[in-house]
Amino acid sequence: MDCLFCKIINGQIPSDIVFEDESIMAFRDIAPQAPVHVLVIPKTHLSGMNDITDDNKEIAGLIFSKIPEIAKITGISESGYRVVSNCGSDACQSVNHLHFHILGGKKLSEKMA
Repeated sequence: MDCLFCKIINGQIPSDIVFEDESIMAFRDIAPQAPVHVLVIPKTHLSGMNDITDDNKEIAGLIFSKIPEIAKITGISESGYRVVSNCGSDACQSVNHLHFHILGGKKLSEKMA
């Protein structure tokens, strides 16, 4: 598989890991859009939100249950943060591996949902 995030998970590409357990990994984005910009990904390859099914929906719950811990680790849990997931080309999903962006560390634009 030629997936950038799978290569990060497998250690083929270095990353600045913020959090990791047996199911998920969180690492700093290489092109941050905010002072804190962390990507949270499942270690099992899913291409995007449309690949979440009844058979694997637990991974989405697990990711969301760990986001507050990751926000605390990165120092943004008190000031606030935004969680974003792009799905498909119109949403500008640049890596076809399910991922969630945690953005914070400054007042974010109100123009984005």
